[in-house]
Amino acid sequence: MTHRPPTPQFHGLRTGTAGLLLAAFAAAASAQLPPGDGPVQVRAGVVEPTPVPFNDRLLNQLRLPAGFSISVFAKDLKNVRWLAVAPNGDVYASRREQGDVLLLRDTNGDGQADEQKVVLQNAKYAHGLALRDGKLYLVTDKKLLVADVQPDGTLSPAKTLLDDLPDAGQHPNRTLAFGPDGWLYVSVGSTCNNCREPNPESATLLRMRPDGSAREVYASGLRNTIGFGWHPASGQLYGFDHGSDYQGDDEPPEELNAIHANKHYGWPFCWGERKVTTTQFNEPPHTTKADFCPTTEAPVLHYTAHAAPLGLVFYTGEQFPREFRGDAFVAFRGSWNRSQPSGYSVVRVRFDASGKPQATEDFATGWLMQQLPPGLNAPGAAPAPAEQAKARRPAQFGRLAGLAQARDGSLLLAEDQNGVIYRIRYSGR
Repeated sequence: MTHRPPTPQFHGLRTGTAGLLLAAFAAAASAQLPPGDGPVQVRAGVVEPTPVPFNDRLLNQLRLPAGFSISVFAKDLKNVRWLAVAPNGDVYASRREQGDVLLLRDTNGDGQADEQKVVLQNAKYAHGLALRDGKLYLVTDKKLLVADVQPDGTLSPAKTLLDDLPDAGQHPNRTLAFGPDGWLYVSVGSTCNNCREPNPESATLLRMRPDGSAREVYASGLRNTIGFGWHPASGQLYGFDHGSDYQGDDEPPEELNAIHANKHYGWPFCWGERKVTTTQFNEPPHTTKADFCPTTEAPVLHYTAHAAPLGLVFYTGEQFPREFRGDAFVAFRGSWNRSQPSGYSVVRVRFDASGKPQATEDFATGWLMQQLPPGLNAPGAAPAPAEQAKARRPAQFGRLAGLAQARDGSLLLAEDQNGVIYRIRYSGR
């Protein structure tokens, strides 16, 4: 007998983007008819913190370890996403919604960009950036582009190396980086929340030569590994993967994986410590989830579910104290599919001397607030009931995205909601 899964029960559902996504998921789930699978209960909390426009006073909300400070490198940049820093200190920033790349410069060394220009345009879904041998590489949802960096920092007309990356679907934000082997690695997220992909290149990390040739799947079963990089001492590749939505507040956790060639990391059939995903109706090809999951790679560390890891950078500079060298910093964009919001922070991943990850800890926090700050209503006016309810919800003034190490050893952090690039520096105790 074929069982139709019941419509998921969504707790705390309200209108807005997440509400529409949940409604769409409910319709899709109820339409599937997986032979032999029993009913599946899907749990999902939905709390979207109220977005707050940025102003400089909000810097006082941010918290870092002793000796560190945070300031604004550039602002009013709109949908700024990914960052790449040239050897001369020039900062390139992609803007996904604008479909372009900015060049930002701090010409007087005061920690703020005083020059800004668009150096690449007409690249819909512009996202991942990488610099190599005097060239800037850019990946969109479907294309891999390259342009020469001119002596003045501007770019030559971009050349298309690839235009047939898999359809993006739910995850169009591709990223790329050059490995120690000189090959170019490109992250391709899944097209969906929790489905069996028809395209073998979806939900993978691809590898190719710098000209786009010899393309191959390096690792699979990675739902959306946007941030990845190689440990500077061990050379091991690590990436932070996004767990699926709609499985509850705490499942599945976000995963830090040690990524090896030709390995499968479980999605969509398994999560966490190779546990079977009960909300996945399909079985893996030619086997079952119960038999398949023990053969997959387990994560090396977990992090709070739905926090949405994006930028990841290993620290190799000399400005921060020595104990930070070789550790990773991860920007968490922040949850919506959780009753208690998670993310909206930068986290430090501690590695031991041999280059193995040990633990995570908060590094920069405060973008998430328990409620709206005062002063959003007109002075002397009683807030309307809808505004009173809004004020009682958590609030946030930053959806964090790209991370990069600046030439002086400070960290640059892109925030795509308000269009701010922050600068985090160490000046001592």
